[in-house]
Amino acid sequence: MKNTCSLCNTELTAMDTLLGANKLSDGGALCNQCLEKGSAVNQELLYKLNTFSIGDIRNMIEGRNVQHQDLTRKSEQYLPTLQDPVSQTISREVYRQRKRKIKSELEKLNANLSMFTKGEIKELPYLISEDEKIIAITDAQFVNTLDAGILVATAKRMLSVSKSMLGQAKINEYPNETIKTVSFVTDPRSPVIKLHLEERVVEFECYMDKEDAEKFYDVIRMIYNDPQKQNQNQSGRGKEVSSEMVFEQLEKLGRLRESGILTDAEFTEQKRKLLEQLR
Repeated sequence: MKNTCSLCNTELTAMDTLLGANKLSDGGALCNQCLEKGSAVNQELLYKLNTFSIGDIRNMIEGRNVQHQDLTRKSEQYLPTLQDPVSQTISREVYRQRKRKIKSELEKLNANLSMFTKGEIKELPYLISEDEKIIAITDAQFVNTLDAGILVATAKRMLSVSKSMLGQAKINEYPNETIKTVSFVTDPRSPVIKLHLEERVVEFECYMDKEDAEKFYDVIRMIYNDPQKQNQNQSGRGKEVSSEMVFEQLEKLGRLRESGILTDAEFTEQKRKLLEQLR
């Protein structure tokens, strides 16, 4: 691959290749600035950049129609029922305020999101208000689909946001009270995070970064997985949960508070729930 941008001829930086090679079908590559410029014309570039040539990109930017063959998509029959489309009625100023807040939260979390999730990130200001804090986020798509997607955890709920090409964003909300537990299926290429709801199990494939998916799961399992229930399931008996398990969870909660992921109030509530297991 060339080390210069095929469109503007500037040298590619580490940031240009941090979230992917930005590789084109003809062997060239784009810098992030040119990718952003092209995706403003056609967001399909964010998902299928490696199927376009530099000629296609130039034609797009010049306003020409590009005949481009779509990739075959897998069936979406396994997708859960979607919420109604988000009503984008907030003002531009509110959107900007929420966008700045979300950007700050993602920076504090050292969010490791791929370039394919830019469309999903742009939807978050419509979904997450100023008083709701993101505590974890990762790349994750519904199983058996090719949609790019993200899983977002807040203190109140989990959200999945996914898009395919230029289609409308698909939003699914999972309030805390509907999530019975969460689980993680290890895979060397694409582990799966499962949300065990009251009536069904929803599965998300984490295809971009295995370690980031594990980090995300470590956060949400402390919120949704009751140590006493886990102990009963593993032993088959209703014995009291071990103090070692509780103290291990408390240490992890403390680290989340120190890093700013959990507020003092959120930490206190989770700590109370854990200490109740020792009574």
